Amino acid sequence: MSISKKDIGAILIFVVLIIAFIFLVNTITTRGDGRELDIVRDAVKNAALTCYAVEGMYPDDIQYLRDHYNLSFNEDKYVVYYEPFASNVIPAIKVVERGSADL
Repeated sequence: MSISKKDIGAILIFVVLIIAFIFLVNTITTRGDGRELDIVRDAVKNAALTCYAVEGMYPDDIQYLRDHYNLSFNEDKYVVYYEPFASNVIPAIKVVERGSADL
């Protein structure tokens, strides 16, 4: 049984399609993770802004936002750095994925 040039061409096309599919799935997954980081950061920022609008000050820590403004996020997956400067200046907010090199 011999393999014809037609069969080899079909196999090559199949392999290329599989590689392209894997690349596409990887790209979509990476974009989704980045979007989740943005969502968590925006949630923290919105809770801080809401606190400022209601109380006239930014809270000293993120726990206050959890307790009084129902802030929640997946703490097993993300680390949120919340660094207040003054009660009338929006805090620096950084979100990284746990285990990330950005820690």
